[in-house]
Amino acid sequence: MVQVIRVGSQPSTKGPADWFTGTVRVDPLFGPDPDRVAGSLVTFEPGARTAWHTHPLGQTLVVTSGLGWVQHENGPIEEIRPGDVVWIPAGERHWHGATPTTAMTHIAIQEKLNGIVVEWMEHVTDVQYLA
Repeated sequence: MVQVIRVGSQPSTKGPADWFTGTVRVDPLFGPDPDRVAGSLVTFEPGARTAWHTHPLGQTLVVTSGLGWVQHENGPIEEIRPGDVVWIPAGERHWHGATPTTAMTHIAIQEKLNGIVVEWMEHVTDVQYLA
């Protein structure tokens, strides 16, 4: 049976301080159990970003507005803009978020492995973020 999940039917949440630096809003799109794939619309205010993290089966980001950055461990910070699609392989340690002066919104899609979609690690320091 086709299911329509109506906009506004799932509450927005504030990105937890354990996982994010700065002001982040998470709007769930799909993926309540028992679905294997989860997706959210994530909005980062200027300067906001994720902590370092990995995904057991990878992650896809679709940038919908603003200007953001993404970085994998030991790689350069890369600019991401609306329409860009970012693929992060399984187990790749990375972070993503807004630039210091511009907000950014993306759709984040990831698959669950044994019910887990992400492993959170330490925060990205200001030195790492502004490198």
